[in-house]
Amino acid sequence: MTIRSDKQISNEISFSGGQIIEINEDELSVTFIAHRSWDSEGKTIYRIVTDATPIGPAQLMGVVYSPLNSDLLTHFSTNDLFQFKNGIKGSGSLGFQPSISSSSSNQENYSPISKIYLIEWHNSSFAEILQTKSDIDSFQDDDLLTVSIARPTNDEFIINSPIVDPFQ
Repeated sequence: MTIRSDKQISNEISFSGGQIIEINEDELSVTFIAHRSWDSEGKTIYRIVTDATPIGPAQLMGVVYSPLNSDLLTHFSTNDLFQFKNGIKGSGSLGFQPSISSSSSNQENYSPISKIYLIEWHNSSFAEILQTKSDIDSFQDDDLLTVSIARPTNDEFIINSPIVDPFQ
């Protein structure tokens, strides 16, 4: 995994360039970047990114390439993670609002393995901050946005991004 050269952490930190700030070999600890997101209930959560497939996004994010994760695409244990291609600028992976997960860590169906979907507003001037899958569905029903499977390099995009609670 790549250690970031830019150690400055902010709400606008990019997903590219590495997910690790520091590895302390003496204390056997690793400091990951925690990315803000929303869970299925609209609650603010933080997630780290450890590995991904396909190789292009994995290299861009500076995480381990995990090709076998693609075998999980049709498995019930994956959840959906919705990322925004346009709309309101923010701390999301593509520079817009934070992502929305289809699950929550307190649900029985929770999994850190996420299949990535892209949200694209038809007209960015109508964009609003969305926090739940129901919000997405409502705006999609009103034909204000499109939801599509993320397919960089024609392969579906899967990440391992466990939810962490920095307030424990």
